[in-house]
Amino acid sequence: MTAYKSDIEIAQEAVLKPVMQLGKEMGIDPDILEPYGHFKAKVPLEAVKPEEERGKIILVTSLNPTPAGEGKSTVTVGLGQALNAIGRKAVVALREPSLGPTMGLKGGACGGGKSQVVPMEDINLHFTGDLHAITSAHNTLAALVDNHIHRGNELDLDIRKGTWKRVLDINDRSLRNIVAGLGGRLHGVPHETGFDITVASEIMAVLCLADGVADLKDRLRRMIIGYNSSGKPVTCGDLKAEGALALLLREAVKPNLVQTLENTPAFVHGGPFANIAHGCNSLAATKMAASYGEFAVTESGFGADLGAEKFFHIKAEAGGFSPSAVVLVATVRALKMHGGRAKDDLKTEDLEALEKGLENLEKHLETIHAFGVPVVVAVNAFVHDTKAETDRVLSFCRDKGVPAETAEVWEHGGAGGTALAKAAAKAADAFDGYHTPLYDKKIPVKDKIRRIVQEVYGAEGVDFSKEARNMLETIRQEGLEELPVCMAKTQYSLSDDPSKLGRPRGFRITVRELRISRGAGFIVALTGSVMTMPGLPEKPAAMEMDVLDDGRAAGLF
Repeated sequence: MTAYKSDIEIAQEAVLKPVMQLGKEMGIDPDILEPYGHFKAKVPLEAVKPEEERGKIILVTSLNPTPAGEGKSTVTVGLGQALNAIGRKAVVALREPSLGPTMGLKGGACGGGKSQVVPMEDINLHFTGDLHAITSAHNTLAALVDNHIHRGNELDLDIRKGTWKRVLDINDRSLRNIVAGLGGRLHGVPHETGFDITVASEIMAVLCLADGVADLKDRLRRMIIGYNSSGKPVTCGDLKAEGALALLLREAVKPNLVQTLENTPAFVHGGPFANIAHGCNSLAATKMAASYGEFAVTESGFGADLGAEKFFHIKAEAGGFSPSAVVLVATVRALKMHGGRAKDDLKTEDLEALEKGLENLEKHLETIHAFGVPVVVAVNAFVHDTKAETDRVLSFCRDKGVPAETAEVWEHGGAGGTALAKAAAKAADAFDGYHTPLYDKKIPVKDKIRRIVQEVYGAEGVDFSKEARNMLETIRQEGLEELPVCMAKTQYSLSDDPSKLGRPRGFRITVRELRISRGAGFIVALTGSVMTMPGLPEKPAAMEMDVLDDGRAAGLF
């Protein structure tokens, strides 16, 4: 069997273009680039071109992820490289990795094999400091809130109803629920609070959806930091803290320019939690990619039921654009898991399990078609896939009138995705319309949730807890019914139960809690046991990491 190099070994052998040269070749004025070393740069927001001068957007999504792996980021990078290989200028736009999954279980977010964004060590570890800036801004607000309460609480914040938590960009379950302010009057007011992971911060979502600095400040101003004793929301603007937060974010708001292994330009910027927030890179990065490419190839978090749905209803609506094509990533391995095969038993051909698993792919295809945008399936190849299995997935798609191509971009880079690139470009070239939202923004929030639950997940209906029903009334009273909904649920299943793989039927979704993210501009509906501060696995990835004597990273995938 062929011996393959690790991702980091491949990345460390890459020949990179100096970022100033890369920007110049793209058409960006070198005088405005702000280099962070030799191979990374910040690009000011004024570099975004007017809408009429931008290229088309290709969105990459997938079926429900499994522990077997789908390689959505790898396909996104590989597709960008492949489009350039066939003479279609493409720029990639990705999310920034969080240290939480990097040090935990999931790993980084730079792609893999010969389809990676680089320098991958920098991107996965601190990068240009964007997530640290968000952490600092979030915790500055928390400190200002607690200080306000300590100094007399003029805004009448009710600490029993919860106030602004703190965040940390690492998985740490022990910080989910804590008591702060102990030690006597000099040390604050005792109250229950906790930590979320940085990528679950509303400030992350705000940064990713902001259209410039003025909009950033306005969104920060609108964020709810707690409720007063009468139950009315208190905002960051009431505390007059938005200016300080914007100051801390003044560099983080600018997209980061890097490149792929094949020197395809890539903007890596922003990374909201995909099953808590909307799970997409920043509007600025996507618009920047479209400004300098015939195609902007971007992705959304997790499967189409979470990422793509939120891309359409939240990101695209906020940005005033539409993807011209969707690439839906599937793997034989994941399909067999959705068909009942165990993770450690995927190397053997199993057409029966594959056939059952195709029901999951079918549902996601139905969802994309409901938005009215053309879709192409990318069958991401793994070494143990058999020809019969791959052929069955391809024929399944084509029998439904959906173009489908095998992607071998992990092993071969852009050269392994040229057929996929041609199919995606053809689909995008033929689409000049705008996607069709699945709900009107004017309908009540509960009806928006019901539409998503029934049309995207295939559930029979939705049930609301007493707490959620109370919040629905608050949303109505506050005049926030027109906000879109950001569903928070497990990524592993179409349902809210991660054990129900494939295409479950006859189930209902329970919304246990609703949160108003007024600054981000959406209502978060929490289902199942989704947590905003993950924990580390039994064997964290961090335990295998090291730095060599020459300064090179080791064990980083």
